Amino acid sequence: MKRTLLLNPPSFQDFDGGAGSRYQATREVTSFWYPTWLCYPAGLIPESRVVDAPPENLTVDQVAGLAPDFDLAVLFTTQPSFTHDLATVSRLKAKNPRLTVGLVGPQVSILPQESLQAGPQVDFVARREFDYAVLEAAQGRPWKDILGISYQEGGRIRHNPDRPYIEDLDALPMVTEIYHRDLTMEHYEIPYLRYPYVSFYTGRGCPGHCVYCLWPQTFTGRRYRVRSVANVVAEVRRSLELFPQAAEIFFDDDTFTADGERARQLSREFRSLNFVWSATARANTSYETLKAMKEGGLRLLVVGFETGDPQVLKNIRKGVTLDLGRRLAKWCRELGIQIHGTFMVGLPGETKESIEASMRFACELDPDTIQVSLATPYPGTEFYDFCRDQGFLQDDALVNGSTGYQQCVVDYPGIAAAEIFQAVPRFYRRFYFRPRYMARAALVMLRDPAERRRLLKEGRQFFSFMFKRRQCEKATAAEGKRCP
Repeated sequence: MKRTLLLNPPSFQDFDGGAGSRYQATREVTSFWYPTWLCYPAGLIPESRVVDAPPENLTVDQVAGLAPDFDLAVLFTTQPSFTHDLATVSRLKAKNPRLTVGLVGPQVSILPQESLQAGPQVDFVARREFDYAVLEAAQGRPWKDILGISYQEGGRIRHNPDRPYIEDLDALPMVTEIYHRDLTMEHYEIPYLRYPYVSFYTGRGCPGHCVYCLWPQTFTGRRYRVRSVANVVAEVRRSLELFPQAAEIFFDDDTFTADGERARQLSREFRSLNFVWSATARANTSYETLKAMKEGGLRLLVVGFETGDPQVLKNIRKGVTLDLGRRLAKWCRELGIQIHGTFMVGLPGETKESIEASMRFACELDPDTIQVSLATPYPGTEFYDFCRDQGFLQDDALVNGSTGYQQCVVDYPGIAAAEIFQAVPRFYRRFYFRPRYMARAALVMLRDPAERRRLLKEGRQFFSFMFKRRQCEKATAAEGKRCP
């Protein structure tokens, strides 16, 4: 068995684009997700180590210094960080010329040929789910016999047949064991989750058909494959043993409530474990499921409302309506479930009026917190194909080359990229500077010390980001440059 390094490489300062983050960019408020995808093969390979460079503040020099200790290095790469990651591969190989290096992640899943052409220093890429492909590479199996990889051989690039999606998810190791072995949980923080937190998946894939979503279209598929209830409960028990300091467990499935009956079964099993947890949900979640989840210890749901314009909702094939969103928000208030609502600006069909509608809708729903993102057309998604075919896609990089912050790369007939970009801080101000929100936040902070610490820290980081953004806009407006 080869000594294997599973690396989330350094790139931009505070960049959270590793093997677990859905938004591959530097965020306005510090966020670090666990590198969950790298921890699965790490649990399969005895002589392995996971190194998560961004939250550890490791430099390329520090990471390169690890190369002599390993025979195989596997790096999770993203579209925004790809050039940085190739440079890291070169540094690793300079330190250890015998090192075999592979890349994994959506970027190389969709563009294996282009990725290997751009990085001849890379030996192979593993497409889609890479757990067993990396295991077989560590075992020294010949490249030609490993399903799901593309590789360099004799100056040519060869593509093996796809590896089928994993059906028996219970056979995979518990990633929380690897978190405990290789990572420092206090380095991971998400603003809307209680600190410190633990997160893992109870299933893979999503049955939704949203045109913008990166993971189901490029990586995990549009079918929800799940672990057994007993297997999930076992990992919850083990997590509580390994991390007694954890304030919360987050179930980071694309849509935890996609199977309502299973969500209810899990919730019933969670009751006796007496722990706080949060999860993802869609606006069409039933009252029965919400009630069972609350009774099982649920604190918060992350819900993708995305937009307040009904036509944009249809354009992105979200599969929900504004009224379903209103109903969910009402039920959650009645049950005492907090909501972190996520919204996007720049989706297909966006106009000045639709952005205003989204702001009004967010204020009407009045979730506990929100997240506003620039809609990013990642290669491999239907959103990307639409923007490219219609001529809406600009040539700019998806992120700022020096900061890692998202840039708006779509320019529609009715609204320019610059206007979409500027809508993000305007959206935040519209929502958070309302007297109703500020009064509620003050009351929450008075009642709950944990929420007070979380909200104050998030607020400081947010205002710092907004100040830097305004200063950047003033300083560069005359030059026409972009800002983080």
